[in-house]
Amino acid sequence: MTALHTKLWRDLHRLWAQVLTIAVVVAIGVAGFVGMFSVHESLKGSRDSFYRDNRLADVFIHLKRAPVVLRDHLAAIEGVAEVQLSVVMDAQIALPDAQAPVTGRFIGIDLTRVHGQRQGLNALSLRSGRWPERGHVMEAVVSDRFAVARQLKPGDRVNAILNGRLQNIHLVGTVVSPEYVFASRGGAPDDRTFGVWWVDQERMTQVFDMQGAFNQAALRLHDPDWLQAVIDQTDRLLDAYGTRGAVGRDQQISARIVSDELSQLKVMGTVLPSIFLLVSMFILNVVVSRQVATQRSQIAALKALGYDDSAIVWHYLGLAMAIAGLGLLAGLLLSRWIGLLVLDMYDDIFRFNQLAYGTTPWLVVAAASVALAAAIMGTWGAIRTVVRLKPAVAMQPPSPPTYQQTLIERLGLGRHVSVGTLMVVRNFERRPWRSVFTVTGIALAVALQISGAFWLDAIAHIVDIQFRQTQRGNVVVNFQHPVAPTVAQELKRLPGVIHAEPYRSEAVRLHWRGLAEDGNLLGLLGTTRLLRPVDEQRGPVRIPPQGLAVSWLLAKRLGLQVGDRVEVEFRMWHQARATVEVVEIVHTLMGKQAFMDFATMNTLSRDGSVASEATLQVDPLAMGAFWQAVKQAPLITAVFDKAASLASFQETTSRSMGVFSSILTLFAVAMAVGIVYNAARISLSERAWELASLRVLGMTRAEVSVLLLGQLAAELLLALPLGAAAGWGLATVLMRLMSSDNIDFPVVIAPSTYASAGLIVLAAGLVSALLVRRKIDQLDLVAVLKVRE
Repeated sequence: MTALHTKLWRDLHRLWAQVLTIAVVVAIGVAGFVGMFSVHESLKGSRDSFYRDNRLADVFIHLKRAPVVLRDHLAAIEGVAEVQLSVVMDAQIALPDAQAPVTGRFIGIDLTRVHGQRQGLNALSLRSGRWPERGHVMEAVVSDRFAVARQLKPGDRVNAILNGRLQNIHLVGTVVSPEYVFASRGGAPDDRTFGVWWVDQERMTQVFDMQGAFNQAALRLHDPDWLQAVIDQTDRLLDAYGTRGAVGRDQQISARIVSDELSQLKVMGTVLPSIFLLVSMFILNVVVSRQVATQRSQIAALKALGYDDSAIVWHYLGLAMAIAGLGLLAGLLLSRWIGLLVLDMYDDIFRFNQLAYGTTPWLVVAAASVALAAAIMGTWGAIRTVVRLKPAVAMQPPSPPTYQQTLIERLGLGRHVSVGTLMVVRNFERRPWRSVFTVTGIALAVALQISGAFWLDAIAHIVDIQFRQTQRGNVVVNFQHPVAPTVAQELKRLPGVIHAEPYRSEAVRLHWRGLAEDGNLLGLLGTTRLLRPVDEQRGPVRIPPQGLAVSWLLAKRLGLQVGDRVEVEFRMWHQARATVEVVEIVHTLMGKQAFMDFATMNTLSRDGSVASEATLQVDPLAMGAFWQAVKQAPLITAVFDKAASLASFQETTSRSMGVFSSILTLFAVAMAVGIVYNAARISLSERAWELASLRVLGMTRAEVSVLLLGQLAAELLLALPLGAAAGWGLATVLMRLMSSDNIDFPVVIAPSTYASAGLIVLAAGLVSALLVRRKIDQLDLVAVLKVRE
């Protein structure tokens, strides 16, 4: 072992506390990068293999009704390799343990192909039980997530209203489907109130009077490059049959949600670890700068003994890389814990056949490269100035800094300020950049804490907008077929119904200057009270008697502004087209939606005066009797129970957001401790002679501690408002990166979130200050003053 190697080990031992805190900051950056990207790769690999093994289709088409003879026409479209037709219907289901009916989506499957292991597209994987058999009793398999949420098992029996007739369903198995990895009717997780059921295709066509017809098609393509051409030809072929428009796999609701989650993981794995690595660069720069400055004479001696500049440079780079290497090893271990924790959370949300955590070699190499590069960049500036000095110059102590009066003293206010305060101000002015870096680092810790906690505020805001301001009723019912608006009078006769409002929801396509975008058009009564568009910033928006109100997401896609006249194409019934003026742009949070007066929409669509759904206000004390009546209503095919859906949504989101928030809180605390502790230790090492002199002159330990830690307290207090602003900025960046064409995440941060973030960082600073205070109390005055001599 050479002398430089021995010196390196001694320096690491002597600086062990600072080495440890810096390594922790590096470890967190590495753990966040490797952990999040490992989860991303694990999820992506599981998704891709699940889609491939279960043959998820490339194109999905939903329509009103079309003859099965169109199969040959679909198969003849250039680029189409395989066609699968099916019948899909929603219905209400009565479960033994549920007071309210839940919504079931029934899908017909070819039992001969299932038993022959030739399912075709969107193949199911059996999790428990067996496949259905044909017989007098209708047998079904159900989505695994719904079965777990409702504690259903093979052998259970449920009742469902299928096409207005009560049917007894015998559950024989549970399955997972690539088409319903994330089963949802409206984009929100809803395992308890929405389940997918697969039954015999022949039985489905008989029950729903769909013999010789289909209402859903799936296509597999020879090559993904054919996607847009196939979608265009499919829409032209099926337009006459009331199609909602063909969509690629990337727009199929389940696949889109999974892809959005993967994109968000990539953002989390890039943005937040970068903050930690930047902070570690700053701390390393300060520590190594101090180390080099105090070892000028040693560097001169080494040069005089024949060590060249490169050997000395590598010695100090070795110190930085040893710290980074220690952080890298700890980060790789920590990344596995983070990855398994996050992956376990996703395993509860998504159902793949296999989901195993693994770290690829490229992630380890990338993490090591970034960590070591950060160490080198952080220390290079501190090293290069001293190693250029000649030995004779380096032997001499550095030139003392040029001191001058502080701004307070120049303004003549010095006599009004205590000596301790003046000393703190002088240190700020004499080392401004170090103070700036310290304040910035602490502010980033506050920002990181805010970025981890504000998710819960954003979710609460979404819940308030969607469940309380927009959907003011507590029940929504869907009808099997469009009905007359007078259905509201019949609904008001149900037990407990206080008020009922019919409305119409239909898939449309908006055309504007050569662009076309699919969306959903809601026709609402002008006097609507229970369902209304809500602008996130302006609040409820009045339905215009004429014209179209467009959601901000839809307007952004088409570049629409108020006053533009767009062509609205109704896709389902008579496929009418109408040119309508955009009279309002509503900043909604979710979905590409448009809003129109109920009567105006019926007039333009030329379908007559019809409603597809109704929203109700039901007396909570009469819900039992109300649900019993709904179960006997053949026209109602699906229900939305706001209380149950809200509880399911909050349970799922609070669990997932709680995991991320807890991880980021721990990281923010560790970063705050690392920054504050290192800043205080470096300040102590630089001012040890000064503090020892003051002790000899009669100042107490407490008074001396105030002089040193006062600057730290001032930096903490300065960092809090800056951290609050940085937290808002970081949250805004994250939300913009994570928003998609179908959801615009709001940036909402409650005052309590700012306060808790500040208190947590202050607590971390206090702990660090107490640790340094012990070092001040343990100062050997004689030894420190001798060093000065």
